Amino acid sequence: MTPVFLFLSLLAGSTSCFDVQEVSSSISDIIEEVNADIQQNTSSIFEFDDIRVDLPSRAQPCAEKLCTWPKSGRTVTVPYSISPTFRSSDLRVFRAAMLYFHRNTCIVFKPQTNETSFLYFYSGPGCWSYLGYINYVQPISLNKDSCVTVGIVQHQILHALGFHHELNRLDRDQNIHIISRNIQPEKKKNLDKVKTSSDGTPYDYNSIMHYGKYTLSKNRHQTIIATKWPYSLGHARYMSVIDTRRVNKLYQCCETHKC
Repeated sequence: MTPVFLFLSLLAGSTSCFDVQEVSSSISDIIEEVNADIQQNTSSIFEFDDIRVDLPSRAQPCAEKLCTWPKSGRTVTVPYSISPTFRSSDLRVFRAAMLYFHRNTCIVFKPQTNETSFLYFYSGPGCWSYLGYINYVQPISLNKDSCVTVGIVQHQILHALGFHHELNRLDRDQNIHIISRNIQPEKKKNLDKVKTSSDGTPYDYNSIMHYGKYTLSKNRHQTIIATKWPYSLGHARYMSVIDTRRVNKLYQCCETHKC
């Protein structure tokens, strides 16, 4: 049995991918709260609250095809390594998050062996990732006391696969209103529109990449309002159907998975 299937089968044989216990707070609230201190001290190296951009190649919005992981045949293999500081309960969360990709997309995670380009999950000061493939050791910080939920792991993996936040889409003004007067002045740029890898999929209020309606608020008033109906933004716990379709479209998985 290959390492990737051995790893995934540890979870698949006995439990569904989302049986791992989750916390009650939304992932956007957790990420914003946990990253507050690192944003204050090192704000120049982050876009939004959780995309690290201190590499020159990632200082600009991710150009779709230039930041995708390489594909071989019908599979995109993403090597990874997990720091030994994580607990066994944390490893179950990682497995659940990765298993969803394996079952529903052509993204396959395998333990890193001799690859020089791989995801490295470690318990750092906050929840963050680089954007897209950087062709090197690619750290993803997931503080083990705050950031290890299936949703947050999926959120950061999606950044590493090349996806921005949903609310940064170019077509977002048809779907949400940004209330600038309520946003922390130093963080207004985090709600700018950027070219994203939406691949023609509809705007998704339920995306794991969507932040909540009070995101970056300076006065506890809403900063984001849904235009079509009073949605509870930012309450996703796991990847949505549209998140999954978007991965399959960007990585051309449509021959084997739903797009």
